[in-house]
Amino acid sequence: MTMTTNKAPSRLDRFRDSFVWYSFKRDRTAQLCLAVFLCLVVAAFSAPLLAPTDPYDLRQIDIMASELPPFWIDGADEQYSLGTDAQGRDLWSIILYGTRVSLLIGFGAVILQALLGVTFGLMAGYLGGRVDAFLMRLADIQLSFSTLMVAIVVGAVVKATLGGAFYSQYAVLMLVLIIGLAEWPQYARTVRASVLAERSKEYVDAARVMGLRSKRIMFRHVLPNTLSPIFVISTVQIANAIISEAALSFLGLGMPETHPSLGSLIKAGFDYIQSGSWWITLIPGAVLVVLVLSINLLGDWLRDVMNPRLYKG
Repeated sequence: MTMTTNKAPSRLDRFRDSFVWYSFKRDRTAQLCLAVFLCLVVAAFSAPLLAPTDPYDLRQIDIMASELPPFWIDGADEQYSLGTDAQGRDLWSIILYGTRVSLLIGFGAVILQALLGVTFGLMAGYLGGRVDAFLMRLADIQLSFSTLMVAIVVGAVVKATLGGAFYSQYAVLMLVLIIGLAEWPQYARTVRASVLAERSKEYVDAARVMGLRSKRIMFRHVLPNTLSPIFVISTVQIANAIISEAALSFLGLGMPETHPSLGSLIKAGFDYIQSGSWWITLIPGAVLVVLVLSINLLGDWLRDVMNPRLYKG
């Protein structure tokens, strides 16, 4: 006589049976956007392997080869498939390295935003009272300062106290702090609204009756039920952080031209558009548009899937 045992489904099996996976399989736009985004991420973080030259190595820069056009234009050099910039750097190489820097700033800033915003939102929504009033007024004050204003203030203070060379050396860290500190109220308000809806439910009352501490209830029981809006807002915030980095770098408040990012590349080539070297700006700009558009479309799809009332798949 043989006995059959029911094996518990794994997490992968549960995901395959979930509504999210079912919706993703039917949405061609989401599949295309995810494929484009993953290709850009893999290419960016594989820059040392894929890039023909290292833009940080001055010995590999040929100033005599500056402003060479891409391969489809007369006068191109087959050694530089996308041409070169005004400093003689291979454009394909600096786009790979620059995309990696932009992604690092985007993900780093969103992680900082999430840590601050989720913590403050949980405290405001669950504890209420004076804590809620103080944290939400703090968020209102923060929202009155734009990312550009925060960048100007922080950049001025750091450069005045530690020098411009220090700011350039730690520009990535500075931009993560600037964008992260400027945008955390988006998370705080979203999480607070979700917590206000969750804290009056029976499982929260049961946890209180069992004598669990507020900290454990917030992070162990309430937080998992607020993850859906956090995932949705994170996709949007990653795109916003990348755009913010590009805008700050274009205005001279972000990455220096010697440390390529998509924003600094666009700024470096902007002065050469009139002279005919349009590729120095337009090609990095096209990469930035494709990257941000793919993230935004993924965010729109995820928002609709997380809210079945909006999903029409």
